[in-house]
Amino acid sequence: MIPTKKRRQGARTATIIAALALGFSGAPAAAEDFYKDKTVRMIISSTVGGGYDVYARALARYLPRHLPGNPVIEPQNMPNAGGISAANYLYTIAPKDGTVFAALQNTVPFEPFYENKLALFDPDKFGWLGTPTTEVAMYLVYGSSKIRSLKDAQTLPMVAGAAGAASTPAFYGRVFNDIFHLKAKLVNGYPGQNEILLAMESGEVEAMPSPFWSSLKTSRPDWYPQGKVRFLFQYGARPHSELAGVPFAPDLLDKPDDKTLLIAASAPLGIGRPYAAPPGLPPERLAMLKKGFMETVRDPDFIAECGKQRIECTDSHDGEEVAALIRQAYATPPAIRQRLIAIQAAGAP
Repeated sequence: MIPTKKRRQGARTATIIAALALGFSGAPAAAEDFYKDKTVRMIISSTVGGGYDVYARALARYLPRHLPGNPVIEPQNMPNAGGISAANYLYTIAPKDGTVFAALQNTVPFEPFYENKLALFDPDKFGWLGTPTTEVAMYLVYGSSKIRSLKDAQTLPMVAGAAGAASTPAFYGRVFNDIFHLKAKLVNGYPGQNEILLAMESGEVEAMPSPFWSSLKTSRPDWYPQGKVRFLFQYGARPHSELAGVPFAPDLLDKPDDKTLLIAASAPLGIGRPYAAPPGLPPERLAMLKKGFMETVRDPDFIAECGKQRIECTDSHDGEEVAALIRQAYATPPAIRQRLIAIQAAGAP
């Protein structure tokens, strides 16, 4: 028979073990219950109706099913300063508890790289969730142009359309004039890509340095298949499988410094349509957001929704891959980075 004292000690030990077991088993449940009956704000760094907005609102409809507690996702547009305001808000003001995350324009994480003083954030400290797609751009030349190859563009003058002098088409136009020694005259001032494409059809301009393949095949689906346009080359993080016959720009460069410059300049395309959480989130909530985001962008219903919206969602990447591409760009050697900063500054008002 067990002595009374030992029986009491055994009972206390069993009670402690039971309490510890309840505590350990209850911790994950408490973490997963956080989102129950919550509303999570999704900050969108662009205007209503644009490409980033379309992606974000589609995601908002399917993400709740992949987060514990099925919270409501509430989109909120914050387009000021080219998306920088949204990133500043996410970094400095937004609650750091998992109830706010953001859809950011892909140029925004690189604003500090270009020494933009309006950018008050360190992109390496965001909690990157991932991207539903990546982008590939082309140097597009209209069929009626005399420019039929990269060699032609290096020897013959051509006129390329762009938006503002600091816009993406103008920036890449200056990049390619620099590294490929193109003889392109950039005509700035078009409101957007569609107006540039219309200008190509009317003969006002003959080229555009940076249409995205995903948008061009939606807005002008017959142009490339019917030979109405030519692509001098494509660029981004990797070649697009649908453009197998189009040269990949980095492969056309002989100088290593020029190739490194183009890789850094193309980094925004590689991160596609990135989503981020504020810095300092509790690790378990950041993990839930990352997991839920990637499950959403690989959800067949979400991908089908992308098809209905005529947007690409077939090349998703997780937050670690997005963060790695951003770090790679920031690791660009200082001399090459200064070249890029000078190219960017050339478009400043």
